[in-house]
Amino acid sequence: AGGGRPEARLETRLSRRRLAVLAVFSCYSLVNAFQWIQYSILSNIFAGFYGVTFPQIDWLSMVYMVAYVPLILPATWLLDARGLRLTALLGAGLNALGAWLKCGSLAPQRYPLTLAAQAVCAVAQVFILGLPSRIASVWFGPTEVSTACSVAVLGNQLGTAIGFLLPPVLVPNTPNDVDLMAHNIGIMFYGTAIVSTLLFFLTGVVFEEKPKYPPSHSQAVLQTKPPEDYSYKQSIINLFKNIPFILLLISYGIMTGAFYSVSTLLNQMIVTHYEGEEVNAGRIGLTLVVAGMVGSIICGLWLDYTKTYKQTTLIVYILSFIGLLVFTFTLDLGYLIVVFVTGGVLGFFMTGYLPLGFEFAVEITYPESEGTSSGLLNASAQIFGIVFTLVQGKLTTDYSPRAGNIFLCAWIFVGIILTALIKSDLRRHNVNSGIMNLDVKAVPVDSPVEPESTTLKIQSAL
Repeated sequence: AGGGRPEARLETRLSRRRLAVLAVFSCYSLVNAFQWIQYSILSNIFAGFYGVTFPQIDWLSMVYMVAYVPLILPATWLLDARGLRLTALLGAGLNALGAWLKCGSLAPQRYPLTLAAQAVCAVAQVFILGLPSRIASVWFGPTEVSTACSVAVLGNQLGTAIGFLLPPVLVPNTPNDVDLMAHNIGIMFYGTAIVSTLLFFLTGVVFEEKPKYPPSHSQAVLQTKPPEDYSYKQSIINLFKNIPFILLLISYGIMTGAFYSVSTLLNQMIVTHYEGEEVNAGRIGLTLVVAGMVGSIICGLWLDYTKTYKQTTLIVYILSFIGLLVFTFTLDLGYLIVVFVTGGVLGFFMTGYLPLGFEFAVEITYPESEGTSSGLLNASAQIFGIVFTLVQGKLTTDYSPRAGNIFLCAWIFVGIILTALIKSDLRRHNVNSGIMNLDVKAVPVDSPVEPESTTLKIQSAL
């Protein structure tokens, strides 16, 4: 790419394959999330079946968070160095392998095998969670990119929803008949394994590195750069020098970590105040996730329509805070219907925030890799999720669910302040709308060399 403006070569077109890529990815992401939650929603049944304690069953979902943190940098490096197709195949393949290993753990005393199988699924998740914004950017045009990212995130949420709903139906509690219990768990495990294997083959058929023509101007610009100009280490350094991104990294971690914690401990919170309502606890979890899916789609469409990234992110954060406060102080009123409503409102905003955070990060870090920025966001969420789950769990057990929830409210308040401080510099949007010079260089935000900043300031002030 010489000094000229290579507009002639920058032809952009939308590929029909993009919808198939998005659909297959959403489906195997769904199965991976289903495998994450399938044990904890049946914790009493699995604890009895394997003859282990509740904390040991909790580790079957915590292993997802723990595996993510050390593996995220190798995984984002792989996405950048070896590309989208290989990363997608690894995610789908490990997902199927983990599912088949679980089929071997269908006997009491085989807890170590089921934990190992779940660890394989947890590694698969590392190659899955960072892909939504990459798939959206590489395959979708400027007016549909945020919606595509929401749909890709949605697959994972839908998996969690099905994980709240299906296992209690497939595996009723039969403590006196272990053979029947093993048979029922087998139906769930083999069904998951067959579906995930089919999706692995579909991934091989459907996924390509990128479409023949770039879908947007910002992608076209990135594709004109020679690959040897790219350094993964430099990309990480640039991201950590980017102050708005660091603020988003912490605030995203707080919000998503709080959501993980609420989801994991929901069963305990509800059963404390409403004894014997395990089935309704699952339904409230489902309400939380389904409302969140609606929130995600609405937020994605809204972003594509308005491009008001910072304003939307901040408003959704504040509404999540209010939602959690209301949920906390109405939990013990004795009316389950109230918990359904407040849980739904909470899910709508907390989960609606997920694609907002991803897309906002891609905007303020362009032209850095989308996989790296969303990988770091996810790692932050997992770290906060582990800490919040442990602390909130302890507070809930030792004092009350209210104490645990107030602890989360305090943190979310901190997140609101951090979000308000983010400087909104929409770099990708500016390239797509032709405001920014084509020759985009990755400069740290506080760098003095910002020839295009005057135009940008007018934009971001709007």
